[in-house]
Amino acid sequence: MINFKPVTDRVAIRLLPQETVSNGGIILSDDALKPRNVGVVEAIGPLVRADIKVGDTVLFHCFDDLPTYDPEVVMVRDNSLLGVFA
Repeated sequence: MINFKPVTDRVAIRLLPQETVSNGGIILSDDALKPRNVGVVEAIGPLVRADIKVGDTVLFHCFDDLPTYDPEVVMVRDNSLLGVFA
């Protein structure tokens, strides 16, 4: 869990681990890895929509993320969230 609270409409997301081996067992190089755009909501700001909650697994637009002090946590605006996994 992170130790800060996002402001306004920001959402802190912990990225899910990235697959480094293909389905066929081939080890993928760093160049072949895709940007990660799925994670778990760690914290939300006070202006985030009510349907987003801490602990939700979300899909977000991968080019709207801002890095934080932790390379596994990114910040996005709530309007960059594309959906919540059920």
